[in-house]
Amino acid sequence: MKQKKIVKEIIVASCGPSQAQETIRTALAMGADRGIHVELAKGEEALQPLAIAKIFAALVEKEKPDLVILGKQAIDDDSNQTTQLLAGLLNWPQGTMASVVEHSEGKLTITREIDGVSKTSP
Repeated sequence: MKQKKIVKEIIVASCGPSQAQETIRTALAMGADRGIHVELAKGEEALQPLAIAKIFAALVEKEKPDLVILGKQAIDDDSNQTTQLLAGLLNWPQGTMASVVEHSEGKLTITREIDGVSKTSP
C-alpha cells in the first residue's frame, strides 16, 4: 500500500514480552516507518484477546490511523478473536481472513478465501 502511495505511514505495533521487539524490527526492515512495543510485565504475557484489543484500541485512539490490519491469529492462544473485538470496541467495520486488500476511489475491497473459494466484499 505504501509503494502504491495509498498510505503515507506504516506503524507496526506488538503487545507482548521483550521478545516481541524482534517482530517489530523485522517489520521495520520490511519497510514500516515506526514501531510501537507495548511491553507486558512479567505474568501479563497471557492476556486474553479482549485485554489485547483494549490495548490496541488505546493505541488507535492515540495514533488516529485510517486503517488497522491485524494478523490472523496469535501463535500463543490461536483464538482469532482480537481483530473482531477491536473492531467492536472502535465501532469500525471489519474484514476478516483477507487474502487480498485492494484500494480504489477511497474504498477498500477485501477478498477472502473460504474453503478454497474466493469471495470479494466491498
